[in-house]
Amino acid sequence: MSIAGLEHNQDTIDAVLNITANDQTIEAALPAEVPEDLPLPADPKVVFLGGLFVIALLTTASVARDVVLPLTFATVLKLLLQPALRLLQRLHIPRLFAALLLILALFGTIVGLGAAISGPASTWAAKLPEGIPRLQERLSFMRAPINTLQLFLQQVEDFGRTGPLPNAAAPTQSSTLLTTLFTGTRNFANGFFTTVLFLFFLLLTGDVFLHRLVEILPRFKSKRQVVEISQQIEHDVSAYLVTITIMNAAVGIVMALAMWLTGVGDPILWGTVAFLLNYVPILGTALGVVVFLLAGLLTNDALWQALLPAGLYVVLHLIEGETLTPMLLAKRFTLNPVLVVISLVFWFWMWGIPGAVLSVPMLAITKIICDRLRPLAAFGHFLEG
Repeated sequence: MSIAGLEHNQDTIDAVLNITANDQTIEAALPAEVPEDLPLPADPKVVFLGGLFVIALLTTASVARDVVLPLTFATVLKLLLQPALRLLQRLHIPRLFAALLLILALFGTIVGLGAAISGPASTWAAKLPEGIPRLQERLSFMRAPINTLQLFLQQVEDFGRTGPLPNAAAPTQSSTLLTTLFTGTRNFANGFFTTVLFLFFLLLTGDVFLHRLVEILPRFKSKRQVVEISQQIEHDVSAYLVTITIMNAAVGIVMALAMWLTGVGDPILWGTVAFLLNYVPILGTALGVVVFLLAGLLTNDALWQALLPAGLYVVLHLIEGETLTPMLLAKRFTLNPVLVVISLVFWFWMWGIPGAVLSVPMLAITKIICDRLRPLAAFGHFLEG
């Protein structure tokens, strides 16, 4: 499709958006409002077919993860970059060049930040073998409980077996956690080019899919509903991503300053680690505590100074993750915290670390769609916190 055709499609969809925007102040309902009647499907066949559809969709997402994961990641990034793209277009920058500028700015920042922390990270990686005896000495008080726990687990595992396990089993089991943890990151790195490719064409085509969907729908009410859902998804998800990015950047800056003041050093490295880990709910915080604890133990001699970086990180997380960010997002996202944890664990199991990062945006998109489709309003209410 030519650029002129894309611009024509954009003009058409903008007209539809303007029509809906004129009436939106009168008839649009807030997603937080609970309808008086939440319809439930009365036909068992509908529930059965819907369950089969969900199972088929999840199976496809697992089997075709090399394609589905980059596409999902690119779609979320497109929602994040869409407001900036429209701002560049208002400045009379062609869509092609605007999309290229945004992609270069986003991934150029990532590559530049990676280059900046690669040196300190290599230095700390070289320190780690020398610091293992020091860590063992510092954590010697935990040796007895850990040995007792390992003995208990070994007895449970050996229950019912006729012979002893080979000695090579322990190293294999100890490496399982690291393998599981970094598999998702490695797969996402392999799909980096695919993500960039998808993101470029999603930004370039703009609302062409929405335009085609509006064209094939028979009734104006359905056309308007589709446009409103699309607008709400873009607005809410963009607000969510921008908010957590700003808060994560604040966490990174504060932790960089804290690591410098506590004598650990390399504030850019540790600030970047705190910034990135804060994108992963729960698991990222737990991993961050371990990382900053090890960094403190490897650097400082006094025990209280060694525990200080991890303690500051926990306090900072309680202030940011449990107070500030929920307060900023409460008006748009009132998701059930239990379902957030379930979604986090499920998508981490499905896609690894990228799945954990995408779990909350995907759950939020699901709720936004369900809130605006009456047959799914009950399910959307169930997702609400």
